[in-house]
Amino acid sequence: MDVVRKRKVLVVDDEQVIADTLAKILDLNGYDASAVYTGTAAVENARSLRPDLIISDVIMPDMDGIQAAINIRSFLPDCKILLFSGQAATADLLENARAQGHEFEILGKPVHPSDLLAKLRG
Repeated sequence: MDVVRKRKVLVVDDEQVIADTLAKILDLNGYDASAVYTGTAAVENARSLRPDLIISDVIMPDMDGIQAAINIRSFLPDCKILLFSGQAATADLLENARAQGHEFEILGKPVHPSDLLAKLRG
């Protein structure tokens, strides 16, 4: 009998309730999800966890999600990264990342769990 490996997901949001809730929803839907609360922790944890997917807020106090994503892509180039944000400032950050050759998918915040799961399966 083949054991199907669960896709590892790292959820990053400085709002701990959001990160923990998304990780729980993903766990209940067949993923192996972990939550961290800073961009710095995302980079550190991605090195050891080697996730298949990262779902990250953009606006965070220590390191924004885009900078964390760029750092993570440098050592996990095949990791899928999905960013979400509820703030207008995200547009400028995304434009700067694109100008440097980085392309990321973004979801508006708040994101409904069923929309997130559909995006992950799609």
